[in-house]
Amino acid sequence: MLHKTASGEPCALVSNIQKYTIHDGPGIRTTVFFKGCTLRCLWCSNPETIGPAPQLGVYPDKCLSVAKCGLCIKNCPATGTQPVKFDEYGFLTAVAADPLCDGCFQCAEICPPRAVKVWGERMTLPELMKVIGEDRSYYAKTGGGVTLNGGEVMLQWEFARMLLEACHGASVNTCVETALHCPREHMEAVYEFTDLVITDIKHMDAAMHKICTGAGNELILDNIRRTAEMKKRLVIRTPVVPGYNGDEENIRKTGEFIRDELGGAIVQYQLLPYRKMGTEKYDSLGTPYPMGDYIPPPRDEWESSLKRLADMLVRDYGLPAAAGSGGKL
Repeated sequence: MLHKTASGEPCALVSNIQKYTIHDGPGIRTTVFFKGCTLRCLWCSNPETIGPAPQLGVYPDKCLSVAKCGLCIKNCPATGTQPVKFDEYGFLTAVAADPLCDGCFQCAEICPPRAVKVWGERMTLPELMKVIGEDRSYYAKTGGGVTLNGGEVMLQWEFARMLLEACHGASVNTCVETALHCPREHMEAVYEFTDLVITDIKHMDAAMHKICTGAGNELILDNIRRTAEMKKRLVIRTPVVPGYNGDEENIRKTGEFIRDELGGAIVQYQLLPYRKMGTEKYDSLGTPYPMGDYIPPPRDEWESSLKRLADMLVRDYGLPAAAGSGGKL
């Protein structure tokens, strides 16, 4: 989907821009998080990137109270029932969704302590290139660059391609982190200006993949095969979640797929530890964390398990496997 500004200029819907990242490709990078995703992963730590439209996040702990501030109510144009909700002590608790809220987001714009935040900003190509250009010296010194992430960047493939082309024109290294749950033609269009691809294999069993993400893995695996055929530099990751996909059988099947169907042609296969992250974002959106009751194993256990699985992949499948995302790319 190609978003446009009010004046008709192409733009991206961006949920966040994170500078100085070191795990989203080689060197020091600027990571642009595109908004909108086709999957619903149980362990997603970026729920603000899932929805395809701007939305409000509410942080009650930052609220000054109606008595001390109240600007959100004073500037809300809603008539009738007020969409901004407070507790008995006058502190913000929520901003009701449609039909009470018309999405003007004036409450977020006026809130001094940012107790209300908008997730999703429309940014044009010149605006994004200005942000990217601020850190070119870091890219040059470290071999870094720009990473497009999400959400799912392929949902905004037309703009992503324009941004990546502009980065190439400015001699900035490019990386795309994608679930590859997308039409092949969109993927191939984006790849033309992509130096490195990072993608996940979350589970090799299609039925279990659907339980974990809301969709099967057939399209994803097919696109990974095509990525290898196109000889793109490719990093594959598995977020290892014990009880879901962290068993040795699934990791072995993933290793077999990479070795036998991709010709082993990957830069690295990374086994990532599950960490219970992003819960405050779920709270801000009024959405329950899907794995709220899940208790991960102690750190020493998962570190030992990841190292054992990575060593097995190196030994038995000859893969460049690593525990974690810190390996040199």
